[in-house]
Amino acid sequence: MLPKIIVLVSFLLYYLAYRWYAGLLDKKIFQLRNTRDTPAWKQNDGVDYVPTRPSVLLGHHFASIAGLGPILGPAVAVIWGWLPALVWVIFGAIFIGAVHDFSALVLSVRAKGLSIGSLTESLLGKRARLLFLLIIFFLVSLAMGVFVIVLGFLFSPAGYPAVTAPSSLIMIVAMILGYLTFKKGYSLTKWGSLAFVVILAVIFLSESGIITEQTGVNFSNVQISSDSFMIIMLFYAFAASVLPVWLLLQSRDFLNSILLFLGLGCLYLGFFFTSTEFSAPALQLAPENAPDVFPFLFITIACGSISGFHALVSSGTTAKQLSTEKDAKLIGYGSMLGESLLGLLAILATTTVFSSQDEWKMYYGDWKSLAGLGNQVQIFIKGGGKFLTSLGLSLNIGESLLAFLVVSFALTSLDSATRLLRYNIEELSEYVPAKKLKSILQNRYISSIIAVISIGFFAFFKMNGQPAGKVLWQLFGTSNQLLGGLALLLASVYLYSRNKNPLYTLIPMILILNLSLIAMGENMIKFTRMPGAHLLFIVNGILMVLTGWLSIEGILAARRFKNNKIVSLDILT
Repeated sequence: MLPKIIVLVSFLLYYLAYRWYAGLLDKKIFQLRNTRDTPAWKQNDGVDYVPTRPSVLLGHHFASIAGLGPILGPAVAVIWGWLPALVWVIFGAIFIGAVHDFSALVLSVRAKGLSIGSLTESLLGKRARLLFLLIIFFLVSLAMGVFVIVLGFLFSPAGYPAVTAPSSLIMIVAMILGYLTFKKGYSLTKWGSLAFVVILAVIFLSESGIITEQTGVNFSNVQISSDSFMIIMLFYAFAASVLPVWLLLQSRDFLNSILLFLGLGCLYLGFFFTSTEFSAPALQLAPENAPDVFPFLFITIACGSISGFHALVSSGTTAKQLSTEKDAKLIGYGSMLGESLLGLLAILATTTVFSSQDEWKMYYGDWKSLAGLGNQVQIFIKGGGKFLTSLGLSLNIGESLLAFLVVSFALTSLDSATRLLRYNIEELSEYVPAKKLKSILQNRYISSIIAVISIGFFAFFKMNGQPAGKVLWQLFGTSNQLLGGLALLLASVYLYSRNKNPLYTLIPMILILNLSLIAMGENMIKFTRMPGAHLLFIVNGILMVLTGWLSIEGILAARRFKNNKIVSLDILT
């Protein structure tokens, strides 16, 4: 009964937060205006800047941020017990993560759709912009490297190869929908919903064996290695990153958003119809071989409460499609609450479905027993599949639906992030003195190739011959929270320069930056003792130096603003 009471209270907290706290940020702090004169309208180019209905953009943004992060982080972090993970996922999202996403989106919209990296120049200066862009480069490369690792596992024979057919189908259908809706004026809502039903039918027919009987093709028997699938994912990321947003991203994210909303609804409904109690302890502060709960709980959960990656999505793609400023409340703040709901579900699925605490400790009693990130995602899928059985679905179909959901959103994050990394590389090219080389790097095909190579490097990075996924996730977590803290720094400087109360972003910034720096300091020590971790030691050290430097730039900027030197953001009228 206790888990159900906790979930009901959590729902109430999310509702109050959106109604009152987000309303305060909207009306009193950022003072959003209901104008259509946004970058999407002023700079409409049919490729990146495209005015988009709030319902469609919500799907794109939600799908882009709700990748593996809010599932993977909490599924690992419950090793310290369900209580600390639960508290951080709920309150971290309400007071930090959603504020961060909302702020980044509003700032970018008010600055001609500039990315968070370019915004840094307006707020902190040219040096700071370069530092920020470098941090973003490492963050996205690390994060997507981990996503590619997990995707390779999920598609492989050890994972859920049956999702290969519907995952391929959704890409084809999305491109057809994109063409019909953007070029021919068809209704995305009507035809997208119909296409979604077809895709679900494919999953049910695949699991029931009808497709296999009729075609002789059984994707469950596909014997393609995880490394081969990882290469396929990298080729896909390149293709998706150079296509116009209307051709694949918007329509596919619309389909994925339906899947996510339906999946969340069914999972929570199944949860309430399932007899559940916590099989995990509330606290397990010192599990064997695990890093310290402070600060690594907050670093491991990452996207479930706050994620710097979201600032890249908000300012990289979403701000270029926002039709009015007022939509930022729903899309920025609201989407993060939705991601927190997914993180909460990951906690429930990994702490309430085991038959006993002893069985739970077989998986979570020792940090080393967390054999791999793919295994943690698999635990979530199996736990969520049990919730769905209470709705009358078989366990196989329930797990297949969840595996399809996880794969779909990981792919969405992968191609969106590759596009963002492409933007980042193009912005970094501005610091290249040779004009010819600069022109080459600003070509979207060349910059996308570099982005894919960077992601692939970390995806195939090994330590002592073994994939480094779990270690990379910790490094990603620290750099991710670090970027989140720096985005809050930008928002604080902006509010301060406009004589608005900056405490709503300043207090979360101080907390997140300190947590990140403490974790990075501990990582420095750990990497010196870990065989084969020399490269990670260097990357971690670079990120620490860049953070310290950027923090100093923020202090200097605040002093300039105190002397009435206002930032040069292009505020919309």
